[in-house]
Amino acid sequence: MAQLKGAAQLRKYLADPDKIVVCPGVHDGLTARMALNVGFDALYMTGAGTAASRLGQPDLGLTTVDDMATNAGMIAGLDRNVPVIADADTGFGGPLMVARTTEKYILQGVAAFHIEDQVTTKRCGHLRGKELVDVNTYCARIRAAAAARKEMGSDIMIIARTDSLQSLGYEEAVRRLKAAVEAGADVAFLEGMTTKEDMANVVKDMAPTPCFLNMVSGGVTPLVNADEAKRMGYKIVIWPLAGMTAVYLGMRDFCRELKSTGEIKERYTEDGKIDGGVGDCFELCGLSKCGEFDQMVGGTSFAKGA
Repeated sequence: MAQLKGAAQLRKYLADPDKIVVCPGVHDGLTARMALNVGFDALYMTGAGTAASRLGQPDLGLTTVDDMATNAGMIAGLDRNVPVIADADTGFGGPLMVARTTEKYILQGVAAFHIEDQVTTKRCGHLRGKELVDVNTYCARIRAAAAARKEMGSDIMIIARTDSLQSLGYEEAVRRLKAAVEAGADVAFLEGMTTKEDMANVVKDMAPTPCFLNMVSGGVTPLVNADEAKRMGYKIVIWPLAGMTAVYLGMRDFCRELKSTGEIKERYTEDGKIDGGVGDCFELCGLSKCGEFDQMVGGTSFAKGA
């Protein structure tokens, strides 16, 4: 099987000692298009955002592998040169199911995904009351993903996430991550850290394995900017709620305006143009490129414009 362009690019980023990958969380085509337009090196498909946008449900393990893989594939397909890192929850079952999940993510063009050690009925890593599987079950998930990757001839990256810090403490969390790396994971992800001390220490304790940092607004982990994360030694930092929070705030305000006034007033840029109109949205999603492609191959559907 041909190697994934996104995975190869992500591996190059991680091999660069001066590089830190900062990913905005995206959950649909529009939020992904905006992040690509701004010029991010990589994107993160959030599981919480996928649950909220596709199902209108909280992040409580309600999404299926098809919900997640299909959404990740759509996002990855917008630009194959930009790596997409995707949430894969617990792998959605036992080792056989984890292997199937891995195959689906590979076929969808995902560059990397993370698998955690919660029970199948999982919850957001920044909620209370998380339940865990034992370390052997966790490592079986990682080995299943690694075996499926090898069988597919893929270079997709496996990120091992542990949610054990909350209930089992730091030392056990690091032990689990080291066991996961031995089982075939490429990157370590300690979720739910509550102090900068733990944030800095896990990078040192997991070296030379690259570490992954999750920045959740309103969550339990102290927020740091990219420069501080880089000084700590992190290689990947995600802001998973970027898209979801923007939609939440924007849609809330527009709906309140429409409900209270009966209209939504147009917004304008500094140079007097309508900001965020239908033309802007369509152009962001590739309107001109579609027309150019149609004409290039001899089509006439857009000869008079669109």
